[in-house]
Amino acid sequence: MNKEISAPEAFILRNNNKDAVLLDVREYSELAICRIEGALHIPMGEVPERHEALPRDAPLIVFCHHGMRSLSVVEYLETKGFENAINLAGGIHAWAVDVNPKITQY
Repeated sequence: MNKEISAPEAFILRNNNKDAVLLDVREYSELAICRIEGALHIPMGEVPERHEALPRDAPLIVFCHHGMRSLSVVEYLETKGFENAINLAGGIHAWAVDVNPKITQY
């Protein structure tokens, strides 16, 4: 069963756990449109060669635009032994709608 978290739940988790990491797997061109402050950015295609740098002992909330690419990344990370990866349901779009309306929607 894949782990998913809503944007409001992710916001609360991040506020309550200073070790929690938001991982943005969108492309550089998308990052130019909008971003979540403080999120780590590794485009989806770079995750296989860069996943060892990710934390395994803190919540790792993975997001993209709407949540499909990040779900694939969470599934990939699980095959690499990450038990802490959680998909942000609805992606940065849900974050913009439910958490921070100042984020540009696209």
